[in-house]
Amino acid sequence: MGRLAELFDPETVAVVGATDREGAVGRAITANLQDRFDGEVVPINPGRDEVLGLECYSDVSNAPPIDLAVVVVPPDAVIDALRDLGEAGTRNVVVITAGFSETGGEGADRERRLREVAAEYDLNVVGPNSLGVMATPSGMNATFGPEHALEGSISFMSQSGAFITAVLDWANEQGIGFQDVVSLGNKAVLDETDFVREWGDDPDTDVIIGYLEDVDDGQGFIEAAREVTDDTPIVLVKSGRTDAGAQAASSHTGAIAGSERAYEAGLEQAGVLRARSVQELFDSARALAGLPEPESDGVAVVTNAGGPGVLTTDAVGDSTLEMAGFTDETIDRLAEAMPDEANVYNPIDAIGDADVDRFGEALEIALEDPNVGSAVVVAAPTAVLSYDELAETVIDKLEEHDTPVVTCLMGGGRARDAEETLRESGIPNYFDPSRAVSGLDALARFRDIRERTADEPERFDVDRERAREILARAERSDDNRLGVESMELLEAYGIPTPDGEIVDDPDRARAVAESIEDDVVMKIVSPDISHKSDIGGVKVGVPDDEVYDAYEDLVARARNYQPDATIIGVQVQEQLDLETATETIVGMNRDPQFGPLLLFGLGGIFVEILEDTSVRVAPVGKGEARDMIDEIQAAPLLRGARGREPADVEGVVETIQRLSQLVTDFPAILELDVNPLVAGPDGVEAIDLRLTVDPDELADDTEEL
Repeated sequence: MGRLAELFDPETVAVVGATDREGAVGRAITANLQDRFDGEVVPINPGRDEVLGLECYSDVSNAPPIDLAVVVVPPDAVIDALRDLGEAGTRNVVVITAGFSETGGEGADRERRLREVAAEYDLNVVGPNSLGVMATPSGMNATFGPEHALEGSISFMSQSGAFITAVLDWANEQGIGFQDVVSLGNKAVLDETDFVREWGDDPDTDVIIGYLEDVDDGQGFIEAAREVTDDTPIVLVKSGRTDAGAQAASSHTGAIAGSERAYEAGLEQAGVLRARSVQELFDSARALAGLPEPESDGVAVVTNAGGPGVLTTDAVGDSTLEMAGFTDETIDRLAEAMPDEANVYNPIDAIGDADVDRFGEALEIALEDPNVGSAVVVAAPTAVLSYDELAETVIDKLEEHDTPVVTCLMGGGRARDAEETLRESGIPNYFDPSRAVSGLDALARFRDIRERTADEPERFDVDRERAREILARAERSDDNRLGVESMELLEAYGIPTPDGEIVDDPDRARAVAESIEDDVVMKIVSPDISHKSDIGGVKVGVPDDEVYDAYEDLVARARNYQPDATIIGVQVQEQLDLETATETIVGMNRDPQFGPLLLFGLGGIFVEILEDTSVRVAPVGKGEARDMIDEIQAAPLLRGARGREPADVEGVVETIQRLSQLVTDFPAILELDVNPLVAGPDGVEAIDLRLTVDPDELADDTEEL
């Protein structure tokens, strides 16, 4: 165990604010501790000599040494209570009391002072506004919830205390047990990352699950979870998946990659299995806690009922798994063992009169097939089938083959005893076949997480000082936006750009055009005009003798469209051959929790229409950059679909990595779009740039250089 070991395994627990008053939280916590806790319970209350038959102390200074303190005093008294505990040498504290940042300005100030005291005395504080904590091995229930947890190997954290009470009530009925349970509360000091690290070091925790509304430190969480999921699966329900939770943003990337996509990308990169519902959370956890990993994705289905067998097959098709294709030898063996009416292909239908022996033989033959990585036993109740005996048979076959098997013993009361027998051997039973498949799917996905490796981000040789000088232009401008006038920023980080220049008079425009071979592209340059093509602010294929007039026309169009717009000038640029190239976008939006969120996809005018994009939290390595390309539906265009000449995909991969380094090096960059990044057979070139900079953060960057 790690630094929080004593939080979950204290010898002495004090309840600061203990009372015997009916209906009081202090009474409920004291009573819960008294009920089963192996250690000593110490009530603290200056107004009591005794609480529920226990000697009560006036303050922590005259109480026995305290390993864990549960604070349930009025909000104004919490800070002093923490200071007293720190002075007395207590390091682990759970603050039950509400009235902190969740209540507004005064509460937020109180929470700030709580953090200061915690830092001063190096306190591990859970909460405030917490239901409490549980640790079943010692019988510790330091919560004011109505239920004790059953003992098990799942450790559970939640930002909602009410969610914990509801889950425990349901889990007790289902026979699901826990190792540790934590109500995170406001997460003023300890947060989800701390508990992921702690439980990752706990040999008695087989699965970490949680309900989260946010992640405080996305980068730290990814780092911790990546380490933990080498051995211990993490399954989370994350609320707030709707568009209402997304950030407003001004760039293409910001509009597409809102906060929900940041969580999707961050949790995926962290190796976390994300559940869409509470049911899926526990369906996954039950399988992960008790079953071995499948060696392959092939699923065998053994059933006595055709309809449920088809439902199971559909569920496999909806998952990352696949129906196992049996070998000829397996089919021959099944044909010999099963009645003529039986289906010996997958799913195996042993037909309605199947008894335990027939089920067992079919399962045995299926598990011996080299293409089978897991199995689902789906049974409807009949007069010739004993669920209790079937449960014993399934247990024997799993132990013999060390291959994950889940069951779907359909029905009510007649399945309960068998379900308990299966549960004692770590085999989950599900009423719905789709839930059974979901459990197997979680096993396979966790196997893939353990097998994958995240390559280290490459550090390219770049001109960071030059980049800093270009970004500093935002400090001198009227707003914090920069555009194509800052294309040198990309050049400083080794990202190719076409020949060209931004000019502020038509004569210079013609001179630049004459220095470029062939016709040119001309674009209005204004931080106030985002969609240049919509207003006729782009001219393509302009010959030298038309450049002067084209300049005047572009400026006039911009003035007419937006009279108050700041016009920097006109960009005169080498025209690229787009016939054989693909326009893509590479961008970044800085998420408040996870930091720089990279985006790649089909670019040009289609980016916001098609939204064919992929996202990752930076920094990314070469493998992750390549995955970003492979994930978009338009990837075949880059690889030469339908006779097209393949684009320089390696150049795109490198550009994503270089942009990842840029936005990691400069936290002052809030949003950035390279759109389009033209990818052709001979390489890639960035055509347009738009970014938003935080000048205050940029000043901090300067101090680091």
